[in-house]
Amino acid sequence: MPASKSSATGADGAERGFSTRAVHAGERAPRPDFTPTATPIYSATAFVYDDTDTLDAVFGNERPGYVYTRYANPTTTAVEAAIASLEGTEDAVAFASGMAAVHAAMLLDARAGDRIVAAPDVYGATYAILTRLLPTLGIETVFVDLLDLDAVGVALKASRPALVYAETISNPLLRVADLGAVTALAHRYGSRVAVDNTFATPWLVTPAAFGVDSVIHSTTKYLGGHGDVTGGAIATTAARAAELREINKLIGSVAGPFESWLTLRGLKTLPLRLKQQSDSAREVAAWLAGDTRVSRVNYPGLAHLGGAEAMFNRPERGGMISFDIRDAGRDDVFRFFEALHLVVPATTLGDVYSLVLYPAISSHRAVPPEERARIGISDGLVRLSVGIEDVADIIADLDGALTAASKHALSVTA
Repeated sequence: MPASKSSATGADGAERGFSTRAVHAGERAPRPDFTPTATPIYSATAFVYDDTDTLDAVFGNERPGYVYTRYANPTTTAVEAAIASLEGTEDAVAFASGMAAVHAAMLLDARAGDRIVAAPDVYGATYAILTRLLPTLGIETVFVDLLDLDAVGVALKASRPALVYAETISNPLLRVADLGAVTALAHRYGSRVAVDNTFATPWLVTPAAFGVDSVIHSTTKYLGGHGDVTGGAIATTAARAAELREINKLIGSVAGPFESWLTLRGLKTLPLRLKQQSDSAREVAAWLAGDTRVSRVNYPGLAHLGGAEAMFNRPERGGMISFDIRDAGRDDVFRFFEALHLVVPATTLGDVYSLVLYPAISSHRAVPPEERARIGISDGLVRLSVGIEDVADIIADLDGALTAASKHALSVTA
């Protein structure tokens, strides 16, 4: 048993009053000579050392250590090391949210007067950063279809961007660009490349292996995987990670220790979850593609991906699907959502639960309707994140909801 720490006497031998003991008793015990099997949650705001010279050295980055959780935290360091290992990069930096990571990735490489080349069919909030926030900082974005390498080359030559921004599997249309080819073109023109790997995860694709400079995640999604944590991360080189940490110190978008611990725990089952989700998604996508109530199904496993096939580490293509309910509008999609009993209508993805989202009112609400239509996000488009439930139950629930949506559409047109 450990020695009792209930003494009323301090380390200097002086008697301590009740209020003092209430504050200090049990704290700052001698450092143990054991190692816990699981990483603890270091919820401390600050850290102390035996002498001030050591504290000064840590503050000055002359030796490793921790002084203040906005700068670094042992639990957060653990999840950063895990993400870097899975992505095959030298380092990773954790953030308080996926959007904080997206923002930091752009701030790392783009400055006032610079341009960014990006795919138009990115996540709606990312689109809003590119079109609303960055212009106020003097950064312009040129949108180009990254699947059209000739168009990419023309855009790069004309704009000479500081950064090319892409998603491994796009949200919500599930399009897959050849990241190796895009990155080679970008580097030829001196551009950095940042890729959001949230939909794919490193289990499916490791973008750094194809030269990508920054690999971004909303760890809220597949990496956390259980719908109970919000976070983000960027995996990159050690030198770039050091720059990102300086940015993070200043903007304060650091990951908390509890969130880091939950993400670290979620990572341990990532391959098990995503294997199940991918297998079920392939079956659900095939079923949807054969249903006359559905006019279009977007899923990377339904068609050959050209040069992008080589990016995938394994045959699976992930758990994300999107599909158009035939001739559906907003009210029809609402009736579809309301008829679901198992699949959960929620504005997230990558959980153990199956989830649906209506991009027009949620993830892509910030994108103007005419731009959504131009990109291919129709008023009948539904995004589905397949969970780990029995696939027959998922299909049965979708079947019933499609019937409800179809009946509503018929009643409106009758």
